[in-house]
Amino acid sequence: MSENKIYHIEEIMNLLPHRYPFLLLDRLEVEIPGEKGIGTKNVTMNEEFFQGHFPGNPVMPGVLQIEAMAQTAGALVVAADQNSDGSPKSVLFMSVDGVKFRKPVKPGDQLKMYVEKIRARRNVFVFKGESKVDGQTVSEAEFTAMIVG
Repeated sequence: MSENKIYHIEEIMNLLPHRYPFLLLDRLEVEIPGEKGIGTKNVTMNEEFFQGHFPGNPVMPGVLQIEAMAQTAGALVVAADQNSDGSPKSVLFMSVDGVKFRKPVKPGDQLKMYVEKIRARRNVFVFKGESKVDGQTVSEAEFTAMIVG
């Protein structure tokens, strides 16, 4: 069995078109190419969304946790596309189901996004995702996205 492939921020920026302040993935560990991986987002007080969400009680918006899962899945799929022509690809949401938020994510947390492909048809992928902080589930969802580029 081969060793897991690790992508750092510079490599992730070659996989995804997202940029600051909307790039929500600092590291990607590919467990099974195109199928299963773990994304990492280091949550810091410097995040722009903490200015208004919420003053005096900073909490990472749940919708951004779902976006971080989708970016993890998108980078996983794009990284596995060995026949890519090098043009930038985008991941576009189609649907989100079964979303649950269990605990708040705060500055200083390391958000780990565990994603796994459930099925795929051409350029449409369905993933299930679970985000954790210190091993405890903070959010989960099943989402469908289309890879375009």
